[in-house]
Amino acid sequence: MQQRNTVERCINRLKQWRGIATRYEKTATIYLAGLHVAGIFLWSAR
Repeated sequence: MQQRNTVERCINRLKQWRGIATRYEKTATIYLAGLHVAGIFLWSAR
């Protein structure tokens, strides 16, 4: 249950990034790169 809560909170934080939440990028590679950038920003903000 603890891991599920952590994953859900992470997904909710990523939804604040509009481009990632709506998936504007056309290719999976660029989308994944956007996820990495957002993850780095979220991690560094902790």
